[in-house]
Amino acid sequence: MDTRERLIESTRTLLWERGYVGTSPKTIQRLAGAGQGSMYHHFAGKEELARAAIDRTAEEMRAAAEAQLSGPGAPLERIAAYLRRERDVLKGCPVGRLTQDPDVMAAPALREPVGETFSWLRTRLAEVVAEDDGGLDPAATAAAVVATLQGGYVLARAADSTEPFEQAIEGILALLGRA
Repeated sequence: MDTRERLIESTRTLLWERGYVGTSPKTIQRLAGAGQGSMYHHFAGKEELARAAIDRTAEEMRAAAEAQLSGPGAPLERIAAYLRRERDVLKGCPVGRLTQDPDVMAAPALREPVGETFSWLRTRLAEVVAEDDGGLDPAATAAAVVATLQGGYVLARAADSTEPFEQAIEGILALLGRA
C-alpha cells in the first residue's frame, strides 16, 4: 500500500473512532507512518484528505448494501439480509456517525458524500420495496428502514450492547412482514 492509500485508510479509521475534530494531521501521519511532507504532497490539507476518506467509506458502504439488496430472494428477504449482515454495531455506522460531527456538517465538501450516501440508500431500498406489491409506500418505507438502522446503532452504543440494535432490526422486519 502506497503512502496516499495509507493516509486515506488511517483517516478512515480515525474518523470512525474519533470524528473529524478528534483527528489531527499529526495523528493521521503517525498512524499512516507518513511524514508531514508526504501528507501535503498528496492532499492540500486535512479537509481534502477527510473527503477522500469519507468518499472511500461511502463507496464501500454502498457496495456492501448493493451486494445484499441485489442478491437472490424476494424483496423482504433481501432487505432482511442487508439489515442482518455482519456489522461492528457498537462502533456505529462509519457514515452515520459523521452526521453527529458539527465540523463535518458545517463543511459542504465533507457533508456532501454523507448526504449522497443516505440519499442513495433510501432510493435503493425504495426500489427494492417497490418490487413487492405489498401496498407499502416505497419512499416512506425506505426512510423508516434507514431511520431504524441508524437509530439502532445509537441505542446499541448508548446501552453498550448489540441487543437494542438487534431488537430494532427484528422489529422493523416484523412490521414489514405484516404489511
